[in-house]
Amino acid sequence: MVGARSVKLGFISPRGASSPHYDVFRALFPAGVEMDFVGMELAQGSLYELEGTLDKVVRRATELVAERGWEGVIASGAPLEVLNPDLPARLDAALEVPAVTAMSACVSALKAFDARRVLLMAPFDERLLKGIRDHLATVGIQAVSPAQLFDDYTGAFGIGPDQVFELAKKALEEAGSVDAIYFQGAPFNPIQVIQRLESELHTTVVASNPAMLWAVLSKLGLSYHIHGTGKLLDQWPKAA
Repeated sequence: MVGARSVKLGFISPRGASSPHYDVFRALFPAGVEMDFVGMELAQGSLYELEGTLDKVVRRATELVAERGWEGVIASGAPLEVLNPDLPARLDAALEVPAVTAMSACVSALKAFDARRVLLMAPFDERLLKGIRDHLATVGIQAVSPAQLFDDYTGAFGIGPDQVFELAKKALEEAGSVDAIYFQGAPFNPIQVIQRLESELHTTVVASNPAMLWAVLSKLGLSYHIHGTGKLLDQWPKAA
């Protein structure tokens, strides 16, 4: 089914849902796709405040599906998933609609491109980076990542598309041969340069927000071809 009907989705952020990077994400939505953004404000300072919040997230997702008529749910934030690794299974068990998480969606996208070794670009500290790398290893994907890019993940909010490109280019040169660049952590926003990264660096780019959009719509049996946004949304491969 290609761009066939209107669909209402929900996007749950463990922190806020009004950051400017969401405006860039909204610009990707195909016609007929409506998304409610809900911020749970579960961490006011450190991302490690998200540990142990799994029950709250699952309960709120269940309530919102019933209240707002969501047909699919995105639960964003790799730190939430690293610190609460049962998140995907708990959402699947609790909800009667498809749900995707940051890492589950990106793993599916990387597998769709048969990516076995990837460059992980994320604004987190080494503990969280290791958590993401370890998760990838359990599904047969080797990840390498540069040293911590920012003193705090909030530093990623202040960089523009050209800086994202240059950081990724430098990291790719140092990483050796990889099958894809995997951007995790939406504040470190590559959406505006995905096409440039792929064409100039001859690689494949999987970024968390586009991957979650692709994954949840794919679970609903929908597919699109969104041009100018990189291979994932343009080619719309079958979900792995």
